Order: sequence, then C-alpha cells, then structure tokens
Amino acid sequence: MIKLECPNFTLGNKLTQEQLDFFDKNGVIIFRNFITRDTVETLLTEINTLQKTWLDEGREKVNGTPLKFGKDENGQKIIQRFCFSSLHNTVLHEFLKDPRFKALPAMVAPFEGRIGEDEKDGLVINQYIKTPDSTFSQMGWHTDSPRDIFLGQRIMPMLNVGIHLDDCPAENGGLRVLTGTHKQGILKLLFAKKYFIDNNEDAQEVGFDIQAGDLTVHDGRLWHRVQQSPYTGLKSRRRVMYIPIITGKMIPKNEQSKTPFYHHFGHKAKF
Repeated sequence: MIKLECPNFTLGNKLTQEQLDFFDKNGVIIFRNFITRDTVETLLTEINTLQKTWLDEGREKVNGTPLKFGKDENGQKIIQRFCFSSLHNTVLHEFLKDPRFKALPAMVAPFEGRIGEDEKDGLVINQYIKTPDSTFSQMGWHTDSPRDIFLGQRIMPMLNVGIHLDDCPAENGGLRVLTGTHKQGILKLLFAKKYFIDNNEDAQEVGFDIQAGDLTVHDGRLWHRVQQSPYTGLKSRRRVMYIPIITGKMIPKNEQSKTPFYHHFGHKAKF
C-alpha cells in the first residue's frame, strides 16, 4: 500500500486551481478538518437516533433500496448501511446545506453537478465493524459507474463525497484507490477487476490516514475498495457518510420506487 501524498487542503466556498489540478490527476482528494469534533458527535447522535427509529419500525428498505443489517461488538443489531438518511432526519438534511458543498461540482465541469439527496441512494451512512456477526467489514474493488448502465443510461461523471466520523489511519483499513483510473477506457472500467468479489491488495493501491472530520472526494469512475481492519470490535469501527454529486438527467426516488435488480444479488452478501 502506498500512502497518498496530499497537501493539507481545506475546503472553502471555492476550489483553488491547485485543488482542481490535484483532483484531475488523481481522481481523489482529501480536505482536512471539514467539520469539528463537536459536529462529528452531533452527527453521530443523529445517526444513532435514526437507527433506533428504523429498527423500532422494522424498516427494511428506503425508497426501494435495502438497508444492510449486522451486529455490533455487543451483539446488538445495527444498521450497517443506511440510505436516503437526510430525507428522514432534519439535522442531516440541514448539514447538506453547508455552502462549501456548492464548491465541489466544479470538479465535474463543464457538466452541471448537483447534490443527489433524493437520487442514487441519497445520503448513505456506512458503519463498518468487524465482529462475528457483522455483514459489513470491507468492500471489494469497484467503481460507481455501472449503476448508470443498469439504469439504461450512459455513464456520466459523478463524485462520491465522504464525511468521515472516526479516526482511521491507513494501517486500520479503510479506503483504498487506484489513482488515475478515473481516466481509464470503458473496457478497463468494466473489466479490470471482479466487481465486489475481489478484495485482494493491489501493488499500486493508495491508502489514507483519515481523521474524524475530514472530507474526501473521489470520482465515481475510480477503482476503489474498503480494506478490512486487522482488529475486531470497537477498534475496527469506521463510520462514513457519503453523498453523491450527480450530473445528467434527474431521476429522483421515493417510497414507491422499485428495488434496482442488482441489490437483489448483493445486499445480503457478507463482506
């Protein structure tokens, strides 16, 4: 694993040319200290509240997308992958109005980008934890682009914006990417690796030292995965919120939306 050598970028209301050039070259960028530790704790409180509500309701899907369930280090049932979270929580919804998010669509110019709060899977919250009954401790190599094909569309530029809620040095697992692969041809985008099945390390993969409050952005066409933690229990826990920035035709979802067929294959898999 190679650690990404990234300047200590901060995100303001407008991206600098240095930041745009870095992202264009690598397909990924880190903005340090996007939110404070107090804000991190506020978001975690709201996530726990939303989790309790959905577990009490027995909810299994949101807008057609299945939730992913598992158990924590105490054997308690948890939601390990939320979706459309900000549509069901006022604090999370208001958080997405931070004006700094409006700077990010410049990365997909000349296309017009927008925050997909009610598109794709909306605001996704991933709770990775390694326990005997966890269903979500890692994620195999993939890009985010084939979903466009499954929906009958051509592949359009998109961004996945991650707000990290736990400290996660590279040695504890976490995000891995193959920098520059966002510029690959269609054949490599679709066939360079076995989607979600391949968890193997790549000699060229890049890892990150992440701190709670950092924000990452990666191009949806970039090959990436989530490395499993070498630890178990609380020390392995990694919570991240992801919101997509989308281009192209708007396809909002609602409670009448059908489950995309690819979820029938993958949402019960134990990773």
